[in-house]
Amino acid sequence: MTNQTLSDSPADLYQSLSDAVVGMDEDGVRALANAAVERGVDAYTAIDRGLVDGMSRAGVLFETEEYFIPELLICADAMYAGLDVLRPHIKRASTRARQRVVIGVVEGDTHDIGKNLVKIMLDASGFEVIDLGRDVPPQRFVDEAVAHGAEVIALSTLMTTTMDAMAEVVTLLRDAGLRDRFRVVVGGGPISQKFSERIGADGYSPSAPGAVKLVKQLAGEAA
Repeated sequence: MTNQTLSDSPADLYQSLSDAVVGMDEDGVRALANAAVERGVDAYTAIDRGLVDGMSRAGVLFETEEYFIPELLICADAMYAGLDVLRPHIKRASTRARQRVVIGVVEGDTHDIGKNLVKIMLDASGFEVIDLGRDVPPQRFVDEAVAHGAEVIALSTLMTTTMDAMAEVVTLLRDAGLRDRFRVVVGGGPISQKFSERIGADGYSPSAPGAVKLVKQLAGEAA
């Protein structure tokens, strides 16, 4: 298990959480997350600078072929173990009216780690998040956004073969005369700012914390 003492600074604790995720140390992550709770460390920051950072590092190792799918999945299990501990202690932002975000992984893709991180951090930031899950058809994003009166539609994928589904969501909104009603954000491994602009989305972020900042900005514009 990861060695950690309660005398360490919060920054050291975040680093240890990150290292434990990368090290596939589920028990260590759980112990460190509990230590963070006991010390009154801000849970949102521990998730962001610890768990999310560790998963991002694991993603880089996957991209450079130092880690493969089995290692990445074990890292994800370790991250979720920490999330289970920290999530109940997140101090949610107080808002007079919670703005709504419809989020999901587009049709053909079942990779949802990134989407789940964004969902948790949006919820902590005071948004009402309607999570459609994985493998979501383009029309369902539109229908659910309308049904829930959402301000933002957030689309995720980790596969190049499913990127066109994001473009289809934008096209469906435009054809239905709804494009100006919603802000559309996209993210995931193969996505870029150039792709976002090409399909007519409103924004792109390469990271979960960046996605939250982007949604805050766009939701403010849509309000």
